[in-house]
This record gives sequence, C-alpha cells and structure tokens, in this order.
Amino acid sequence: MKILVPLKRVPDSDTKIRVKADGSGIETDGVKFSVNPFDSIALEEALRLKEKGAATEIAVVTIGGDECAEQLRTGLAMGADRALLLKGAGELDSLAVAKVLAAVVKKEAPGLVLMGKQAIDDDSNQAGQMLAALLGQPQATFVSKLELIDGGKRAQCSRETDAGIETVKVNLPAVLTADLRLNEPRYVSLPGIMKAKKKPLEELTLDALGVQAVSRTKVLKLEPPAKRKAGVRVKTVDELIEKLRTEAKVL
Repeated sequence: MKILVPLKRVPDSDTKIRVKADGSGIETDGVKFSVNPFDSIALEEALRLKEKGAATEIAVVTIGGDECAEQLRTGLAMGADRALLLKGAGELDSLAVAKVLAAVVKKEAPGLVLMGKQAIDDDSNQAGQMLAALLGQPQATFVSKLELIDGGKRAQCSRETDAGIETVKVNLPAVLTADLRLNEPRYVSLPGIMKAKKKPLEELTLDALGVQAVSRTKVLKLEPPAKRKAGVRVKTVDELIEKLRTEAKVL
C-alpha cells in the first residue's frame, strides 16, 4: 500500500512572528521555516506503518515554490521514499489546496492519505475534510490512535472528542488527519539526511496535473494580538473579590 503525506511549509513554532506595518502579511526576514508539526506527526505514523509491513511506499507532497524543497528533504530524511513539489501556485485557501491534492491522489492512487489535522499558520482545519469530500472517500479526523485491520482493508481510528474517545472504522482508501497525541515524530538523523540527497524529488506544475487552483477567500489584513495589560497584585481575598465585582464585573 502506498501512503501519501502532504507537508506544509510554515514558520517554526519557536520563531517570533512580526506583522508588516501595512498588515499585508508577516515579516519573513530572519524567520525560520519548518514542516507543519501536525504533518510531521502524520509522516511519523506513516513510517511506523511501513516499518510494520503495512505500507510499501511513502510519498510526501507539498505545494509552493523552490523554497519548499527544504521541507520535502526533511520528510525524505525522516524516511519517506519520494517527494513531489507542486509548483505554480500562489497563496491558496483550504478548498484550493484540497483540489490540488485531489489531483495528486488521482495521479498517485495511494491506499491512504495521512495529513495533519491543521496547519499552525492559518489553523483552518479544513483541507483534510474537503479532500475526502472531493474524492468521495471515507475520512476520520483528529486521529489519536490508528490501527489497520481486516488485512489492511480498513482502519480503526480513535478520535478525541469533547465527550471522550470515539472509535470509528473506515474502509480504505481513506483520508485521515492526525492529532497531537497520535505519536511523537522521530528526529532527523545524519544518515537520513545523507540518504535524502539521493531520493527522488519530482517537480510538477498545476497545469501538468490538469487542475486550476483559485482561492475563493482573501486575507484583507493581519493584526498582531493586542498587548495584555499588566496584572494587579492584591493583599487579601476580600480585596480580590471586591476588584472582581467592581472592576472586572465578573461577580
């Protein structure tokens, strides 16, 4: 079985983000970019399935320019077999991303698509669900435990919900999105980095895939969050209750 894992290039979670003065985007000077953490979790789970003998090939894919090759090489260094870089697209919303990935799935015919539940830059949490709908395939989101059953024909997924852990079974091929507690991704090793240089990285244009990716949404402006006011120290419980009642007006 082939597993397809989409990877997104996002600002590193430890990088301080600065918004441009005109609100048109973020300042990228000095910003470190990395693989979206949830996508790394999805790739780690795919690698574990392959190590168990449940998968024969793992392909990673991303949409963007030449700068995204670094994240694909990271995926190859972790253990993926091959990579696809889809070029010729600007800023895409979730639906446009799903349409591009749907074209890739039809080309590659994977038995399973494993992807992060959301990207940490826009937090949309929509691409996986939209991809499954476009493909007409089963889906399971927020997966915190995954097991292939019935000889690899179905996947048993545990999902974290507000009411507790929900267990669902889906037929393959399917689209699954990984939650934070699914696993802990492995570190990239030096031998893995050296091997990644020899692994194939294929570049494709959207025209070659026969897909038109047009975003239906537009970001009008970005603003940094408002700075929090300094806290106030109180000496007694009675003083705290009085401030909560008269100033915060929460009592």
